[in-house]
Amino acid sequence: MQTKNSTRQLEAVFGPLELRVLEALWARGTPACVRDLQPEFPRVAYTTLMTTLDRLFRKGTLKREKSGRAFYYAPTGSPEQLVSQLAGSAFATLLPGDAASVRPIMSMFVDTVGERDHALLDELEALVRQRREALKTKGPQ
Repeated sequence: MQTKNSTRQLEAVFGPLELRVLEALWARGTPACVRDLQPEFPRVAYTTLMTTLDRLFRKGTLKREKSGRAFYYAPTGSPEQLVSQLAGSAFATLLPGDAASVRPIMSMFVDTVGERDHALLDELEALVRQRREALKTKGPQ
């Protein structure tokens, strides 16, 4: 189930109707077409719901499969996975190409994490160690 923190983070990216549609699909747990979702959105026009589902599909947030004349939609991941994917995309756009330019951003990230929660800083350090080990076993490319 969705946490308050992931909801707040998703609200920054998605509109209210998009978020309600995502929540309905996560709660359902199975792919759904517009007609399946319509009863949960009595004040929303069928075409508006259809457009919202299509928009979420085009954003890569939903996957869809055609069955007969209808598309059936399902989330591409859990709320937490979606937050992680969005954060990764945002972070990737902040990172310039050369190492010297990345250092100030990484330093600010570590400072911010440390100020919020010392346990998170330990977790970040463990994640860095895990990633280094994974890269060692993977070998040079």
